[in-house]
Amino acid sequence: MLAELSVQIVKPQVWVGLALTAVAAYAIYRFGRLLIRLLEPHMPRRLVAPLNWVWGLGVALSWLAVATYVAYLPSVPLLFELGRDIAAGFRHTAGQLVVVVALAMIAWHLIGALTGRIVPAEEFSRRTVRVQTLKGVVESTLRVVVVIIGLIAALQALGLNATSLLAGVSVLGLAVGFGAQSLIKDVFNGFFILLEDQYGVGDVISVNNGLLSGNVERVNLRVTALRALDGTVHIIPNGQILTVSVSSKDWSRVVATVDVTYAASIDDALRVLEAVSTEIYEEEEWKGFFLEAPEVQGVTRLAPDGVTLRALFKVQPKSQYAIGREFNRRIKIAMDEAGIEIPFPQRSLNFGGGPIEIKLTREDLKSDPRATQDRQHAPVQPVQTRDPEEDETS
Repeated sequence: MLAELSVQIVKPQVWVGLALTAVAAYAIYRFGRLLIRLLEPHMPRRLVAPLNWVWGLGVALSWLAVATYVAYLPSVPLLFELGRDIAAGFRHTAGQLVVVVALAMIAWHLIGALTGRIVPAEEFSRRTVRVQTLKGVVESTLRVVVVIIGLIAALQALGLNATSLLAGVSVLGLAVGFGAQSLIKDVFNGFFILLEDQYGVGDVISVNNGLLSGNVERVNLRVTALRALDGTVHIIPNGQILTVSVSSKDWSRVVATVDVTYAASIDDALRVLEAVSTEIYEEEEWKGFFLEAPEVQGVTRLAPDGVTLRALFKVQPKSQYAIGREFNRRIKIAMDEAGIEIPFPQRSLNFGGGPIEIKLTREDLKSDPRATQDRQHAPVQPVQTRDPEEDETS
């Protein structure tokens, strides 16, 4: 036997045959384990482990017999004859179908295992967005390819001419394509969304001029899934997406505004706005989110009830919500400390010949709670959760 083995083992076709039979044996083993797992609830538990051992031992013995036949070692008659019988059995329809189904299942689970190892970075970036988006698209595409190839191989095993069948299916698909133009439009639009990196999983977007908005949970060639702030999931066909507004593309901006009364000192209010903006920018907790120093623009609007002051913060994408909330808290405390009043509605009503001015005020409290506020330490830390878009939660 050793002399025969030393002669056969140097032949490349023997190594190829052994490798192919090993892959087929592993696929059949996994297929059997899956069937045992499906039958496990309907059988006594004590039989599960012995059944797995028997199945594994049977597959190993069968592969050893087939390997003996592939290497052509007739000096081991028992294994050689068994391997020849097994190989002859798998040349028939039933054996080929088992191998095709087993290999397809292995490929299906292998795709899931490989894509599961692709873990994007925790920090939000364009690379993370593309990895998360392309991961789902590649996984679904590969699984479709596995199903199509498996069906073709199964048809061939059943003795059907898959070539002529595919030609007929292609003609039918062309006819169906004329009636499914919207589906084709969805796929083409989805392809360019992914190709141009217009948006991806994790981005915050508004679709069709704010008609729908939310966090992108899933993107493929056909649909985009948005999760609104109240938990509602919007499934949008890509062909119906005309315009997209992305709030997390490369960088974001906080439009920090505050209104003061006409009676307030505008210069003092601007100094307070600049001080609060610089304070947030220079703190270690928030400095990492800023891409540039704050820009105080000054007076931007003379509203009926007050004067609007504005500053701009260029920040990391998706961090504008937390920074904006922290700015609102600090500017309110700073304005109270400076004695600058934030306006409330005021109206003038005419009675008879002379105007009577009505002003909404509150009584002064004996102990002003504003005097004990700590501007630099928030009782509740702002989180990275985004703010709702207009009418999103209504």
